[in-house]
Amino acid sequence: MTASTANSTASPIRYPDVSSQKAMTVRGWWLVVLNFLIPGSAQVLAGSRKLGRFGLYFTFAMWIMAIIGIVIYFIWPQVIFSIATNPLPLGAVQVVLLAYAVLWIILTLDTLRLVRLVRVGTRARPALALFSVLLLVVASGGAAAGAYYANVAQGGLNAVFSAQAAAEPPIDGRYNILLLGGDAGPDRDGMRPDSMTVVSIEADTGRATMIGVPRDLQNVPLVADSPLIGSDYAPDGSYDCGSDCQISFLYPRVMAFDPDMYPNAEAEGSNSGVEATKDAIEGALGITIQYYVMIDMQGFSDLIDALGGVDINVTEALPMGGDEDGNEIEGWIWPGEQHMNGYTALWYARSRHTTSDYDRMERQGELQKAILQQFQPVNVLTKFQGIVQAGTQVVQTDIPQSTLSYFIDLALKTKDLPIDRIDLTPPLIDPEDPDWDTVRSTVANALVLSTATDTAG
Repeated sequence: MTASTANSTASPIRYPDVSSQKAMTVRGWWLVVLNFLIPGSAQVLAGSRKLGRFGLYFTFAMWIMAIIGIVIYFIWPQVIFSIATNPLPLGAVQVVLLAYAVLWIILTLDTLRLVRLVRVGTRARPALALFSVLLLVVASGGAAAGAYYANVAQGGLNAVFSAQAAAEPPIDGRYNILLLGGDAGPDRDGMRPDSMTVVSIEADTGRATMIGVPRDLQNVPLVADSPLIGSDYAPDGSYDCGSDCQISFLYPRVMAFDPDMYPNAEAEGSNSGVEATKDAIEGALGITIQYYVMIDMQGFSDLIDALGGVDINVTEALPMGGDEDGNEIEGWIWPGEQHMNGYTALWYARSRHTTSDYDRMERQGELQKAILQQFQPVNVLTKFQGIVQAGTQVVQTDIPQSTLSYFIDLALKTKDLPIDRIDLTPPLIDPEDPDWDTVRSTVANALVLSTATDTAG
């Protein structure tokens, strides 16, 4: 028995019988499959042990990190959210995944060299080559795609959320976030909030109460430290000049004529129009607003399309477009359960000529709840790129990057709980002459009831 024959018998993977096409074919399939399942193992068994060990160490390290990540997600998910919403860790994830993708390419090409395709069976050669390429695309492509999504997320975070803004603590156990639906239609001079909703979230449980504020609210008292007090906007402490001083007019007027009224706003991810609106809503409702989120209604449909649409129970036929006389209507939204795309949902929120502004407020609230329901983890992951791209185009906020992991965790709790809603509209509130004691007591009672329900639950 020769030395080569002895080696071939003792280690047929490293020292194969090259004269046997059958043995070489079986060995080739083993190497290709092992390279896919445990990158580096093919080299340890049949090639450069140094390269193989490096591939194995890298692979085992990736497996360990994945297992630890899964365990942490179920035990302490906020840690995973913190990594996923922090540009620095996301940058590190990109580097690691790209490196792994490159390593997998190197190992796969080296595995094909070790297979020695010219020695395997004639019929097996194209199958082995094709199968190796397919596995390479799956493995390296998956790692590269992960790096790409990490890059998309990093860009979205930097585009939407402020890295400089300071985190605000909960007040009375709650976070109050002002949700503005901004519209800059052709009949308007600049952006104007078309809808205003305060989302008050219980900081521990995620139970949310939505407070709808009518855009035509008048005689609005401002919060005590507002720079608007004593100015032409509110010489006596209230934004009060009749129908020309509706609360929704504050934003475009301050932005147009006094953009420097709040000098620190821009550095904190806001602007003077938003801050003026916050001062008015804080004064009106008797609560503190920690953050705001403004959604540009012109691009709102893109976000809904990115989420895959929303489900709404329509109670009455609504025109899409047209005027108050019913002219130039583009179509109708009919009663019943509807799965709406972005365009239809936008008209559902905007349609006004057959219903009142207060009906629109109610529909916008329904739409906000429906959108929240679409933020399921699987839905977000499978449509991640489109959601991020749409979000960067339509969302402005001063929520700091440092708080995102907490708010994602809180939002996941909110999604699974009933959402309470009150609208400060007639007959409860007369927007032209509001009883502010009634407004504030209504809001306070709603928040107390929500907290009491959490405690009882």
